[in-house]
Amino acid sequence: MYGKVLSACLHGVDGKLVEVEVDLSNGLPQMNIVGLPDSAVKESIERVRAAVKNCGYAFPLQRITVNLAPADVRKEGSAFDLAIAVGILATSEQLNLAEADRTLILGELSLDGSVRPVPGVLSMMANAKDHGIRRVIVPTGNVEEASLIADMDIFTLSHLNQLQQLAGNGLTGVHAVRVEERESGRPRKAGMDDYSDVNGQMHAKRALIICAAGMHNLLLLGPPGTGKTMLVKRLPTILPDMSEQESLDVTKIYSASGKFSDRSSLISERPFRMPHHTISAAGLVGGGNIPKPGEISLAHRGVLFLDELPEFSRAVLEVLRQPLEDRHVTIGRARAVYRFPAHFILAASMNPCPCGYFGAETNIHACTCSPLRIEQYRSKISGPLLDRIDLQVDVPRIDYEQLVLTESQLSSEAMKRQVNLARAMQENRFAGTGITFNSELSGNLLKQHCRMHREAEALLRKSFELLGLSVRAYDRILKIARTIADLESSVQLEPAHVAEALQYRSLDKKSLPPAGSR
Repeated sequence: MYGKVLSACLHGVDGKLVEVEVDLSNGLPQMNIVGLPDSAVKESIERVRAAVKNCGYAFPLQRITVNLAPADVRKEGSAFDLAIAVGILATSEQLNLAEADRTLILGELSLDGSVRPVPGVLSMMANAKDHGIRRVIVPTGNVEEASLIADMDIFTLSHLNQLQQLAGNGLTGVHAVRVEERESGRPRKAGMDDYSDVNGQMHAKRALIICAAGMHNLLLLGPPGTGKTMLVKRLPTILPDMSEQESLDVTKIYSASGKFSDRSSLISERPFRMPHHTISAAGLVGGGNIPKPGEISLAHRGVLFLDELPEFSRAVLEVLRQPLEDRHVTIGRARAVYRFPAHFILAASMNPCPCGYFGAETNIHACTCSPLRIEQYRSKISGPLLDRIDLQVDVPRIDYEQLVLTESQLSSEAMKRQVNLARAMQENRFAGTGITFNSELSGNLLKQHCRMHREAEALLRKSFELLGLSVRAYDRILKIARTIADLESSVQLEPAHVAEALQYRSLDKKSLPPAGSR
Protein backbone atom coordinates (compact mmCIF):
# COMPACT_ATOMS: atom_id res chain seq x y z
CA MET A 1 0.00 0.00 0.00
CA TYR A 2 1.16 3.49 -0.85
CA GLY A 3 0.32 6.89 0.61
CA LYS A 4 1.63 10.43 0.43
CA VAL A 5 1.35 13.53 2.63
CA LEU A 6 3.01 16.93 2.48
CA SER A 7 5.53 18.45 4.88
CA ALA A 8 8.42 20.91 4.65
CA CYS A 9 11.95 21.56 5.83
CA LEU A 10 14.27 24.53 6.11
CA HIS A 11 16.94 25.19 3.51
CA GLY A 12 18.94 27.99 5.05
CA VAL A 13 16.26 30.43 6.16
CA ASP A 14 13.80 29.53 3.41
CA GLY A 15 11.21 26.78 3.49
CA LYS A 16 11.19 23.87 1.04
CA LEU A 17 8.26 21.54 0.43
CA VAL A 18 8.89 17.84 1.06
CA GLU A 19 6.66 14.97 -0.02
CA VAL A 20 6.49 12.26 2.64
CA GLU A 21 5.84 9.00 0.77
CA VAL A 22 4.91 5.89 2.76
CA ASP A 23 4.98 2.35 1.44
CA LEU A 24 3.67 -0.67 3.41
CA SER A 25 4.73 -4.05 2.08
CA ASN A 26 5.02 -7.64 3.26
CA GLY A 27 8.22 -8.61 5.00
CA LEU A 28 9.90 -8.49 8.36
CA PRO A 29 8.47 -5.66 10.50
CA GLN A 30 10.86 -2.76 10.22
CA MET A 31 10.81 0.91 9.34
CA ASN A 32 13.33 2.80 7.20
CA ILE A 33 13.53 6.48 6.29
CA VAL A 34 15.34 7.43 3.08
CA GLY A 35 15.90 10.77 1.30
CA LEU A 36 18.99 12.21 3.00
CA PRO A 37 17.63 12.36 6.59
CA ASP A 38 19.86 13.63 9.40
CA SER A 39 20.08 12.03 12.84
CA ALA A 40 17.02 13.88 14.20
CA VAL A 41 14.90 12.64 11.29
CA LYS A 42 16.14 9.06 11.65
CA GLU A 43 15.32 9.12 15.35
CA SER A 44 11.71 9.99 14.47
CA ILE A 45 11.19 6.25 13.83
CA GLU A 46 11.07 5.57 17.56
CA ARG A 47 9.14 8.73 18.41
CA VAL A 48 6.47 7.94 15.81
CA ARG A 49 6.25 4.28 16.81
CA ALA A 50 5.73 5.09 20.51
CA ALA A 51 3.30 7.96 19.83
CA VAL A 52 1.12 5.84 17.51
CA LYS A 53 0.92 2.98 20.00
CA ASN A 54 0.32 5.22 23.03
CA CYS A 55 -2.59 6.90 21.26
CA GLY A 56 -4.44 3.63 20.71
CA TYR A 57 -3.58 3.13 17.04
CA ALA A 58 -2.05 -0.06 15.68
CA PHE A 59 1.49 0.34 14.38
CA PRO A 60 1.67 -1.77 11.19
CA LEU A 61 3.68 -4.97 11.58
CA GLN A 62 4.96 -4.69 8.02
CA ARG A 63 7.97 -3.41 6.16
CA ILE A 64 7.54 0.39 6.24
CA THR A 65 9.54 2.59 3.89
CA VAL A 66 9.33 6.37 4.23
CA ASN A 67 10.81 8.48 1.44
CA LEU A 68 11.38 12.21 1.86
CA ALA A 69 11.33 13.73 -1.61
CA PRO A 70 13.18 15.39 -3.24
CA ALA A 71 15.78 12.88 -2.18
CA ASP A 72 18.79 15.06 -3.06
CA VAL A 73 17.99 17.73 -0.43
CA ARG A 74 19.33 17.25 3.07
CA LYS A 75 16.51 16.94 5.66
CA GLU A 76 17.02 17.96 9.27
CA GLY A 77 15.00 18.54 12.42
CA SER A 78 11.92 17.00 13.99
CA ALA A 79 9.21 18.78 11.97
CA PHE A 80 8.53 15.61 9.92
CA ASP A 81 7.31 13.55 12.91
CA LEU A 82 3.64 14.43 12.57
CA ALA A 83 3.63 14.05 8.77
CA ILE A 84 5.25 10.61 9.01
CA ALA A 85 2.70 9.49 11.62
CA VAL A 86 -0.22 10.78 9.50
CA GLY A 87 1.24 9.08 6.43
CA ILE A 88 1.50 5.73 8.19
CA LEU A 89 -2.01 5.95 9.69
CA ALA A 90 -3.56 7.04 6.38
CA THR A 91 -1.74 4.37 4.37
CA SER A 92 -2.78 1.65 6.85
CA GLU A 93 -6.38 2.91 6.52
CA GLN A 94 -6.69 3.87 10.19
CA LEU A 95 -7.22 7.52 9.28
CA ASN A 96 -9.06 9.16 6.42
CA LEU A 97 -7.72 12.70 6.07
CA ALA A 98 -9.23 14.58 3.13
CA GLU A 99 -6.70 15.97 0.63
CA ALA A 100 -3.76 15.04 2.82
CA ASP A 101 -1.44 15.51 -0.15
CA ARG A 102 -2.56 19.18 -0.40
CA THR A 103 -2.24 19.92 3.32
CA LEU A 104 1.06 21.00 4.87
CA ILE A 105 1.70 19.00 8.06
CA LEU A 106 4.30 20.15 10.58
CA GLY A 107 5.05 19.12 14.15
CA GLU A 108 7.26 17.13 16.51
CA LEU A 109 5.84 14.19 18.45
CA SER A 110 6.38 13.24 22.06
CA LEU A 111 6.30 9.59 23.06
CA ASP A 112 2.82 10.05 24.55
CA GLY A 113 1.48 11.59 21.35
CA SER A 114 1.72 15.24 22.35
CA VAL A 115 2.53 17.56 19.46
CA ARG A 116 5.35 20.00 20.11
CA PRO A 117 6.12 23.26 18.27
CA VAL A 118 8.97 23.44 15.74
CA PRO A 119 11.13 26.31 14.45
CA GLY A 120 10.82 27.79 10.98
CA VAL A 121 7.02 27.47 10.57
CA LEU A 122 6.78 30.96 9.05
CA SER A 123 9.31 30.21 6.30
CA MET A 124 7.83 26.81 5.53
CA MET A 125 4.28 28.14 5.31
CA ALA A 126 5.38 31.05 3.09
CA ASN A 127 6.97 28.59 0.67
CA ALA A 128 3.88 26.35 0.72
CA LYS A 129 1.66 29.33 -0.07
CA ASP A 130 3.90 30.20 -3.03
CA HIS A 131 3.22 26.67 -4.34
CA GLY A 132 -0.54 27.00 -4.03
CA ILE A 133 -1.00 25.18 -0.70
CA ARG A 134 -3.72 26.80 1.37
CA ARG A 135 -4.14 24.40 4.32
CA VAL A 136 -1.76 23.58 7.12
CA ILE A 137 -1.78 21.49 10.30
CA VAL A 138 0.56 22.89 12.94
CA PRO A 139 1.21 22.37 16.66
CA THR A 140 -0.88 24.55 18.96
CA GLY A 141 2.34 26.25 20.08
CA ASN A 142 2.95 27.53 16.54
CA VAL A 143 -0.55 28.86 15.80
CA GLU A 144 0.29 32.53 16.44
CA GLU A 145 3.32 32.36 14.18
CA ALA A 146 1.36 30.47 11.52
CA SER A 147 -1.41 33.05 11.55
CA LEU A 148 1.03 35.68 10.29
CA ILE A 149 0.70 34.20 6.78
CA ALA A 150 -2.44 35.50 5.10
CA ASP A 151 -5.04 33.43 3.22
CA MET A 152 -4.18 30.10 4.86
CA ASP A 153 -6.54 27.70 6.67
CA ILE A 154 -4.84 26.66 9.91
CA PHE A 155 -5.70 23.54 11.90
CA THR A 156 -4.01 23.06 15.24
CA LEU A 157 -3.09 19.92 17.12
CA SER A 158 -1.91 19.53 20.68
CA HIS A 159 -2.15 15.72 20.64
CA LEU A 160 -2.16 12.99 18.03
CA ASN A 161 -5.57 11.78 19.26
CA GLN A 162 -7.12 14.93 17.81
CA LEU A 163 -6.43 13.70 14.26
CA GLN A 164 -9.64 11.70 14.21
CA GLN A 165 -11.63 14.76 15.24
CA LEU A 166 -10.01 16.84 12.49
CA ALA A 167 -10.70 14.16 9.91
CA GLY A 168 -14.28 13.71 11.10
CA ASN A 169 -15.00 17.43 10.84
CA GLY A 170 -13.67 17.56 7.32
CA LEU A 171 -10.78 19.77 8.37
CA THR A 172 -12.76 22.80 9.48
CA GLY A 173 -10.23 24.90 11.31
CA VAL A 174 -9.37 28.44 12.21
CA HIS A 175 -8.74 30.87 9.37
CA ALA A 176 -5.52 32.85 9.62
CA VAL A 177 -5.59 36.51 10.45
CA ARG A 178 -4.60 38.55 7.43
CA VAL A 179 -1.22 40.21 7.75
CA GLU A 180 -2.50 43.48 6.31
CA GLU A 181 -4.96 43.75 9.20
CA ARG A 182 -2.18 43.85 11.74
CA GLU A 183 -0.33 46.90 12.87
CA SER A 184 2.62 47.60 10.60
CA GLY A 185 4.70 49.09 13.39
CA ARG A 186 4.88 49.64 17.10
CA PRO A 187 5.04 52.99 18.84
CA ARG A 188 8.30 53.79 20.56
CA LYS A 189 8.20 52.82 24.20
CA ALA A 190 8.29 55.53 26.81
CA GLY A 191 11.76 55.85 28.29
CA MET A 192 13.49 54.31 25.26
CA ASP A 193 17.02 55.54 24.62
CA ASP A 194 17.00 58.82 22.69
CA TYR A 195 19.68 60.98 21.11
CA SER A 196 18.56 63.84 23.33
CA ASP A 197 20.37 61.89 26.09
CA VAL A 198 23.69 62.55 24.34
CA ASN A 199 25.19 65.95 25.11
CA GLY A 200 27.23 67.57 22.37
CA GLN A 201 28.78 65.41 19.62
CA MET A 202 26.77 67.23 16.95
CA HIS A 203 29.29 66.22 14.27
CA ALA A 204 28.78 62.53 15.14
CA LYS A 205 24.99 62.96 15.20
CA ARG A 206 25.13 64.50 11.74
CA ALA A 207 27.13 61.49 10.53
CA LEU A 208 24.54 59.13 12.07
CA ILE A 209 21.75 60.93 10.20
CA ILE A 210 23.65 60.41 6.94
CA CYS A 211 24.32 56.78 7.89
CA ALA A 212 20.62 56.09 8.52
CA ALA A 213 19.41 58.03 5.47
CA GLY A 214 21.54 56.16 2.95
CA MET A 215 22.22 52.84 4.75
CA HIS A 216 25.93 53.67 4.92
CA ASN A 217 28.46 51.80 7.07
CA LEU A 218 29.92 53.76 9.97
CA LEU A 219 33.06 53.77 12.14
CA LEU A 220 33.35 56.01 15.21
CA LEU A 221 36.92 56.76 16.28
CA GLY A 222 37.80 58.39 19.59
CA PRO A 223 39.25 58.05 23.09
CA PRO A 224 37.46 56.10 25.84
CA GLY A 225 34.35 57.61 27.38
CA THR A 226 33.37 59.99 24.58
CA GLY A 227 30.03 58.29 23.90
CA LYS A 228 30.79 56.11 20.87
CA THR A 229 28.81 53.11 22.12
CA MET A 230 26.02 55.35 23.40
CA LEU A 231 25.69 56.97 19.98
CA VAL A 232 25.55 53.72 18.01
CA LYS A 233 23.09 52.01 20.36
CA ARG A 234 20.57 54.74 19.55
CA LEU A 235 20.94 54.33 15.79
CA PRO A 236 17.82 52.10 15.43
CA THR A 237 15.68 54.93 16.88
CA ILE A 238 16.23 57.06 13.75
CA LEU A 239 15.95 54.34 11.12
CA PRO A 240 12.70 54.39 9.09
CA ASP A 241 9.93 51.98 10.08
CA MET A 242 10.17 48.61 8.37
CA SER A 243 7.85 47.81 5.49
CA GLU A 244 5.63 44.75 5.67
CA GLN A 245 7.95 42.80 3.36
CA GLU A 246 11.01 43.75 5.42
CA SER A 247 9.23 42.65 8.60
CA LEU A 248 8.34 39.31 7.01
CA ASP A 249 11.92 38.76 5.78
CA VAL A 250 13.40 39.49 9.21
CA THR A 251 10.82 37.37 11.02
CA LYS A 252 11.54 34.41 8.73
CA ILE A 253 15.22 34.58 9.66
CA TYR A 254 14.48 34.63 13.39
CA SER A 255 11.89 31.87 13.02
CA ALA A 256 14.35 29.64 11.16
CA SER A 257 17.00 30.37 13.81
CA GLY A 258 14.66 29.48 16.69
CA LYS A 259 14.96 33.04 18.05
CA PHE A 260 11.40 34.21 17.34
CA SER A 261 10.09 34.69 20.88
CA ASP A 262 7.05 36.96 20.42
CA ARG A 263 5.04 34.96 17.90
CA SER A 264 1.91 37.12 18.06
CA SER A 265 3.11 39.55 15.38
CA LEU A 266 5.81 40.10 12.81
CA ILE A 267 9.02 41.67 14.03
CA SER A 268 8.52 45.39 13.47
CA GLU A 269 11.59 46.84 15.18
CA ARG A 270 14.80 46.88 13.21
CA PRO A 271 17.32 44.33 14.54
CA PHE A 272 20.32 45.52 16.53
CA ARG A 273 23.03 42.90 17.02
CA MET A 274 26.12 43.46 19.15
CA PRO A 275 28.31 40.31 19.20
CA HIS A 276 31.27 39.96 21.57
CA HIS A 277 34.74 40.30 20.08
CA THR A 278 35.50 36.63 20.80
CA ILE A 279 32.94 35.51 18.18
CA SER A 280 34.09 33.05 15.53
CA ALA A 281 33.84 33.51 11.78
CA ALA A 282 31.03 30.93 11.64
CA GLY A 283 29.18 32.73 14.43
CA LEU A 284 29.44 36.01 12.54
CA VAL A 285 28.48 34.96 9.00
CA GLY A 286 26.83 31.60 9.66
CA GLY A 287 28.02 28.04 9.40
CA GLY A 288 27.94 24.55 10.85
CA ASN A 289 27.54 21.13 9.26
CA ILE A 290 24.08 22.24 8.23
CA PRO A 291 24.61 26.01 8.10
CA LYS A 292 22.57 28.32 10.29
CA PRO A 293 22.32 32.11 10.00
CA GLY A 294 25.05 34.12 11.70
CA GLU A 295 24.98 37.55 13.31
CA ILE A 296 25.10 39.37 9.98
CA SER A 297 21.88 37.65 8.90
CA LEU A 298 20.23 38.26 12.27
CA ALA A 299 21.08 41.94 11.68
CA HIS A 300 19.36 41.90 8.25
CA ARG A 301 17.55 45.23 7.62
CA GLY A 302 19.02 46.54 10.88
CA VAL A 303 22.36 47.29 12.53
CA LEU A 304 25.38 45.10 13.28
CA PHE A 305 27.51 46.84 15.92
CA LEU A 306 31.12 45.74 16.42
CA ASP A 307 32.33 47.55 19.52
CA GLU A 308 36.11 47.88 19.92
CA LEU A 309 36.68 46.78 16.33
CA PRO A 310 40.44 45.99 16.56
CA GLU A 311 39.78 43.52 19.37
CA PHE A 312 38.04 41.22 16.88
CA SER A 313 40.20 38.63 15.18
CA ARG A 314 41.44 39.85 11.81
CA ALA A 315 40.39 36.55 10.24
CA VAL A 316 36.86 37.11 11.55
CA LEU A 317 36.71 40.68 10.25
CA GLU A 318 37.89 39.68 6.79
CA VAL A 319 34.86 37.43 6.24
CA LEU A 320 32.73 40.59 6.26
CA ARG A 321 34.21 41.87 3.00
CA GLN A 322 32.04 39.86 0.61
CA PRO A 323 28.72 40.25 2.50
CA LEU A 324 29.24 44.02 2.71
CA GLU A 325 29.46 44.17 -1.07
CA ASP A 326 26.88 41.54 -2.07
CA ARG A 327 24.45 42.00 0.86
CA HIS A 328 24.12 38.27 1.26
CA VAL A 329 26.41 35.44 2.31
CA THR A 330 26.80 32.16 0.45
CA ILE A 331 27.98 29.09 2.35
CA GLY A 332 28.88 25.99 0.36
CA ARG A 333 28.75 22.43 1.61
CA ALA A 334 29.29 19.13 -0.17
CA ARG A 335 25.55 18.44 -0.52
CA ALA A 336 24.13 21.95 -0.84
CA VAL A 337 24.82 25.65 -1.13
CA TYR A 338 23.05 27.94 1.34
CA ARG A 339 22.39 31.63 0.81
CA PHE A 340 21.51 33.89 3.74
CA PRO A 341 20.38 37.53 3.40
CA ALA A 342 22.71 40.06 5.03
CA HIS A 343 21.64 43.60 4.14
CA PHE A 344 22.63 45.58 7.22
CA ILE A 345 24.37 48.71 8.43
CA LEU A 346 27.80 47.90 9.81
CA ALA A 347 28.47 50.24 12.74
CA ALA A 348 31.77 49.97 14.59
CA SER A 349 33.83 51.85 17.14
CA MET A 350 37.51 51.91 18.02
CA ASN A 351 40.10 53.81 20.00
CA PRO A 352 42.88 55.65 18.17
CA CYS A 353 45.54 53.45 19.82
CA PRO A 354 45.83 50.56 22.32
CA CYS A 355 45.80 52.87 25.37
CA GLY A 356 43.10 55.01 23.76
CA TYR A 357 44.59 58.48 24.13
CA PHE A 358 46.70 59.12 21.02
CA GLY A 359 45.69 62.54 19.72
CA ALA A 360 43.57 63.22 22.84
CA GLU A 361 46.22 63.56 25.56
CA THR A 362 45.42 65.37 28.80
CA ASN A 363 47.45 66.15 31.92
CA ILE A 364 46.07 62.97 33.46
CA HIS A 365 45.89 60.68 30.42
CA ALA A 366 48.94 60.71 28.18
CA CYS A 367 49.41 58.28 25.30
CA THR A 368 51.99 55.62 26.17
CA CYS A 369 51.94 53.78 22.84
CA SER A 370 54.90 53.64 20.48
CA PRO A 371 54.38 54.25 16.76
CA LEU A 372 54.93 50.52 16.17
CA ARG A 373 52.20 49.55 18.65
CA ILE A 374 49.77 52.03 17.11
CA GLU A 375 50.54 50.71 13.63
CA GLN A 376 50.05 47.11 14.76
CA TYR A 377 46.79 48.05 16.47
CA ARG A 378 45.36 49.72 13.37
CA SER A 379 46.69 47.04 11.02
CA LYS A 380 44.18 44.59 12.54
CA ILE A 381 41.67 46.34 10.27
CA SER A 382 42.70 45.79 6.67
CA GLY A 383 42.60 48.47 4.00
CA PRO A 384 39.96 46.65 1.93
CA LEU A 385 37.65 46.45 4.96
CA LEU A 386 38.17 50.15 5.78
CA ASP A 387 37.36 51.00 2.17
CA ARG A 388 33.95 49.40 2.71
CA ILE A 389 33.19 51.64 5.71
CA ASP A 390 31.73 54.80 4.21
CA LEU A 391 31.77 57.10 7.24
CA GLN A 392 34.87 57.27 9.44
CA VAL A 393 34.08 59.83 12.11
CA ASP A 394 36.11 61.33 14.97
CA VAL A 395 34.31 61.45 18.33
CA PRO A 396 36.45 63.80 20.48
CA ARG A 397 36.26 64.52 24.17
CA ILE A 398 33.71 67.15 25.09
CA ASP A 399 34.38 69.99 27.50
CA TYR A 400 32.53 70.72 30.72
CA GLU A 401 30.25 73.32 29.18
CA GLN A 402 28.91 70.79 26.66
CA LEU A 403 28.49 68.20 29.40
CA VAL A 404 26.24 70.37 31.55
CA LEU A 405 24.43 72.02 28.65
CA THR A 406 20.80 72.45 29.68
CA GLU A 407 19.29 73.62 26.42
CA SER A 408 17.36 71.19 24.25
CA GLN A 409 19.48 68.61 22.41
CA LEU A 410 18.85 67.12 18.97
CA SER A 411 16.35 64.31 19.60
CA SER A 412 15.83 61.00 17.83
CA GLU A 413 12.46 62.21 16.57
CA ALA A 414 13.98 65.29 14.91
CA MET A 415 16.79 63.22 13.40
CA LYS A 416 14.33 60.61 12.11
CA ARG A 417 12.31 63.29 10.33
CA GLN A 418 15.40 64.26 8.35
CA VAL A 419 16.12 60.61 7.57
CA ASN A 420 12.58 59.99 6.32
CA LEU A 421 12.72 62.99 3.97
CA ALA A 422 15.95 61.71 2.42
CA ARG A 423 14.56 58.19 2.16
CA ALA A 424 11.47 59.53 0.35
CA MET A 425 13.71 61.13 -2.29
CA GLN A 426 15.55 57.84 -2.76
CA GLU A 427 12.31 55.88 -3.16
CA ASN A 428 11.17 58.21 -5.95
CA ARG A 429 14.58 58.21 -7.62
CA PHE A 430 15.11 54.45 -7.58
CA ALA A 431 11.56 53.35 -8.39
CA GLY A 432 11.73 50.40 -10.77
CA THR A 433 15.54 50.06 -10.59
CA GLY A 434 15.68 47.20 -8.08
CA ILE A 435 17.63 49.20 -5.50
CA THR A 436 16.41 51.24 -2.53
CA PHE A 437 19.28 53.16 -0.93
CA ASN A 438 22.16 55.36 -2.07
CA SER A 439 24.62 52.86 -0.61
CA GLU A 440 23.50 50.37 -3.29
CA LEU A 441 24.45 52.62 -6.22
CA SER A 442 27.04 51.27 -8.64
CA GLY A 443 28.11 51.44 -12.27
CA ASN A 444 25.93 53.50 -14.59
CA LEU A 445 23.39 54.27 -11.86
CA LEU A 446 26.15 55.87 -9.79
CA LYS A 447 27.16 58.11 -12.70
CA GLN A 448 23.56 58.89 -13.55
CA HIS A 449 22.46 59.95 -10.07
CA CYS A 450 25.67 61.56 -8.80
CA ARG A 451 26.15 64.37 -11.27
CA MET A 452 28.42 67.02 -9.78
CA HIS A 453 28.83 70.76 -10.11
CA ARG A 454 32.07 71.65 -11.90
CA GLU A 455 33.66 72.99 -8.70
CA ALA A 456 32.59 69.88 -6.76
CA GLU A 457 34.27 67.65 -9.32
CA ALA A 458 37.49 69.69 -9.14
CA LEU A 459 37.50 69.39 -5.34
CA LEU A 460 37.03 65.64 -5.48
CA ARG A 461 39.77 65.22 -8.09
CA LYS A 462 42.26 67.14 -5.98
CA SER A 463 41.34 65.19 -2.84
CA PHE A 464 41.63 61.88 -4.68
CA GLU A 465 45.25 62.67 -5.54
CA LEU A 466 46.24 64.17 -2.18
CA LEU A 467 44.72 61.41 -0.04
CA GLY A 468 45.63 58.56 -2.39
CA LEU A 469 42.07 57.25 -2.34
CA SER A 470 41.13 53.93 -3.91
CA VAL A 471 38.48 53.69 -6.60
CA ARG A 472 36.14 52.08 -4.04
CA ALA A 473 36.70 54.99 -1.62
CA TYR A 474 35.99 57.42 -4.47
CA ASP A 475 32.67 55.69 -5.19
CA ARG A 476 31.70 55.70 -1.54
CA ILE A 477 32.44 59.41 -1.19
CA LEU A 478 30.08 60.00 -4.12
CA LYS A 479 27.37 57.93 -2.42
CA ILE A 480 27.78 59.84 0.85
CA ALA A 481 27.63 63.16 -1.04
CA ARG A 482 24.46 61.95 -2.76
CA THR A 483 22.85 61.28 0.64
CA ILE A 484 23.97 64.66 1.98
CA ALA A 485 22.39 66.29 -1.08
CA ASP A 486 19.16 64.34 -0.44
CA LEU A 487 19.05 65.68 3.12
CA GLU A 488 19.06 69.15 1.59
CA SER A 489 16.63 68.21 -1.22
CA SER A 490 19.30 68.99 -3.83
CA VAL A 491 19.34 67.27 -7.22
CA GLN A 492 22.96 68.10 -8.07
CA LEU A 493 26.03 67.45 -5.91
CA GLU A 494 27.39 70.81 -4.82
CA PRO A 495 30.94 71.55 -3.55
CA ALA A 496 29.65 71.72 0.03
CA HIS A 497 28.20 68.19 -0.27
CA VAL A 498 31.48 66.75 -1.52
CA ALA A 499 33.50 68.67 1.08
CA GLU A 500 31.36 67.30 3.89
CA ALA A 501 31.61 63.77 2.50
CA LEU A 502 35.40 64.07 2.46
CA GLN A 503 35.36 64.99 6.16
CA TYR A 504 34.02 61.54 6.94
CA ARG A 505 37.19 59.75 5.80
CA SER A 506 39.11 60.23 9.05
CA LEU A 507 41.41 57.23 8.70
CA ASP A 508 42.44 58.28 5.20
CA LYS A 509 43.83 61.46 6.80
CA LYS A 510 45.24 59.98 10.03
CA SER A 511 48.99 60.00 10.49
CA LEU A 512 51.12 58.18 13.02
CA PRO A 513 53.49 60.01 15.39
CA PRO A 514 56.98 60.35 13.96
CA ALA A 515 59.46 57.61 14.79
CA GLY A 516 61.40 58.31 17.98
CA SER A 517 58.68 60.55 19.44
CA ARG A 518 58.01 58.04 22.22
